Amino acid sequence: MQIDLTGKKALVTGSTEGIGYAIAGQLAGAGADVIVNGRSEDKTAKAAARLKSEGARGNVEAVAADLATSEGCAALVTKVPHVDILINNAGIFQPGDFFDTPDDVWDRHWQVNVMSAVRLSRAYLPGMEKRKWGRVIFIASESGFNIPVEMIHYGVSKTADIAVARGLAKRMAGTGVTVNSVLPGPTLSEGVAAMLTEAREKSGKSIEEVAADFVKQHRGGSLIQRAASVDEIANIVTYLASPLASATTGAAMRVDGGLIDTL
Repeated sequence: MQIDLTGKKALVTGSTEGIGYAIAGQLAGAGADVIVNGRSEDKTAKAAARLKSEGARGNVEAVAADLATSEGCAALVTKVPHVDILINNAGIFQPGDFFDTPDDVWDRHWQVNVMSAVRLSRAYLPGMEKRKWGRVIFIASESGFNIPVEMIHYGVSKTADIAVARGLAKRMAGTGVTVNSVLPGPTLSEGVAAMLTEAREKSGKSIEEVAADFVKQHRGGSLIQRAASVDEIANIVTYLASPLASATTGAAMRVDGGLIDTL
């Protein structure tokens, strides 16, 4: 299977590291011109430079913007007026018991995880419709189905992402534009690796082994019994962003290691 995205422009939000960076790398490797996005000018520029050094076939551009605000989203759209592929990856998570989680934490999760994607989709979808081709992908989470008791606010935001993606797919019916969501399970990103550093140092195990132990203890329903790699998530996103996935829209694609226990 050959994926060629030459001539397509892709924006990957929150792509300075982790899943977002892996997605940006795969899209650039497939020939797309990629916009890397983060909040910090320096970190975003360094991520773009790293992507270029790793053999990107397409052009790579760094555009910093804080997508937690409508002003930040508008600034990004001003700098990048149109894209063919929009990957709504920017997101945050913050564990906290329901009764100890104040309004501002709920609101920040809503603004970053949901409204950034809403605002950017609203800005870019009309151009995609006019060109009769486009891809919008929401990076949601298995937590959108399996609401985690330790961060209900996060799970609710990811459920909303899945719902918005499904609704937009219906709205764009027959236009040549597809909208899907992708639902990763536990993934060994830089953030997760940092969280597990102490356990790795105490055990003497590799980070992959420690991550697998974490999954078995805290996500016992996982069928693969390990954390996914960021590239395993990026694989399905790259496919969905390609012309090969033209018949897939309105789907919630699971890359959750089998955690969601429904047919």
